[in-house]
Amino acid sequence: MPEIYVLVIGSVFLVSLISLVGIFTLSFRTNVLERYVFVFVSLAVGALLGDAFIHLIPESFEALNDTTLTSLLIILGLFIFFVLEKVLHWNHDHRLPKSGHSNLKPLGTMALTSDGIHNFLDGLIIGASYLVSVEVGIATTIAVMLHEIPQEIGDFGVLLHAGYSKMRALALNFFSGLLAVLGAIVVLVFGATSSTFISYIIPIAAGGFIYIAVADLIPELQKVTRIKSSLIQVTATLVGVLVMGFLAL
Repeated sequence: MPEIYVLVIGSVFLVSLISLVGIFTLSFRTNVLERYVFVFVSLAVGALLGDAFIHLIPESFEALNDTTLTSLLIILGLFIFFVLEKVLHWNHDHRLPKSGHSNLKPLGTMALTSDGIHNFLDGLIIGASYLVSVEVGIATTIAVMLHEIPQEIGDFGVLLHAGYSKMRALALNFFSGLLAVLGAIVVLVFGATSSTFISYIIPIAAGGFIYIAVADLIPELQKVTRIKSSLIQVTATLVGVLVMGFLAL
């Protein structure tokens, strides 16, 4: 059993390192990043929607075996993120010093919250897979890593768009990624009883992903009306969806 602990923690830490994928942009000039940040945001839209509708929601229906309950939990996820954004906007508008100004958009906190939940779920799933067998655990870890690459690139782009500096976006993305380690620890401590918790959290996370994509990111993309840029956005969004679809195979 101690060997399983080492494998689980090592695997989720490896997955967490993928959150540093944005490090390749550090050598880019700010104006170059600003020009292409909408490509990353578009990729995030596709990845979030693809993850929700291709992976999380079907998995939720299968795990809970209750259509009504699963649907209500998805709506609950939408509602939770709707309220969270209301609170963040209220703080953003009312708690700023009158003499100061903040360029950071609440969207950044929303994205970090969404990604944190996602990473925590990844840790839960990887940990649970290793409890089945080492082979299943390794296969799940590889699948999660492939799934995380487009997701983390998109999240990094969203944080840049929200006004964070490259280094701060990179650091926050990494700390969010470390929540996968926490998820794995929960599974190792509680074992099989954590599976019920996972079943209820997954549809809530799916609702959160849908809200982020539809309510926050797509309206931002709609602000760009040039035909060439719009075609690039549509293509990047489709790529995000297709990657998630490919992983489902």
